[in-house]
Parts: sequence; structure tokens; C-alpha cells
Amino acid sequence: MIVATYPYRCAVCGPFEVRRPIGEAAATEECVGCGEPAVRVYTPPLLARTAPALVRALDAAQASAHEPQVTQRVPARPKRATPPPDPRWAKLPRP
Repeated sequence: MIVATYPYRCAVCGPFEVRRPIGEAAATEECVGCGEPAVRVYTPPLLARTAPALVRALDAAQASAHEPQVTQRVPARPKRATPPPDPRWAKLPRP
């Protein structure tokens, strides 16, 4: 049996949660603190969220399937690294 947590709000005590089997939540529930009737609060489901970077990558892949980017020219060569400001750095061992 699968059990879900249902939120309720009491006018006197405030919010509380009740665990019931899925589909068996009542519109009102007796407050655990004062015994007054409390109404059920409807909230969005707790769904797993996808990482923003993955969403961007998937969107880019989908867009490129229909509208591929076309290269107009050959990419430029990468710039050479600038020499170090201190000439002694050239004497340091390299990995």
C-alpha cells in the first residue's frame, strides 16, 4: 500500500500533515492539536527537478536538429600565450 502525506490547515493551530493511502484523503480532517475541523491544502506535487545545465543542453540539441548552425568561415587560430612578465619564470621547470 502506497502512503502519501497530505497537508491540512487548521484555523486555530495552523498547518499540519496527515499520512493516508493514496486516494483516501478527506476534504476535512480533525486537527491533531485542538480537534477542530481542518481543510485540506492542495499543493503542487514534489517532482524531481532537472539541472539547468542539462535543460539548456537538451534545448540546444533539439533546436540544432531542426535549425543547425552553419559555419560561414574557418575559425581563427587561438592566440599565443603572452610571455610571462618576469624573465625568471622561463627558468622554472615545466611539467
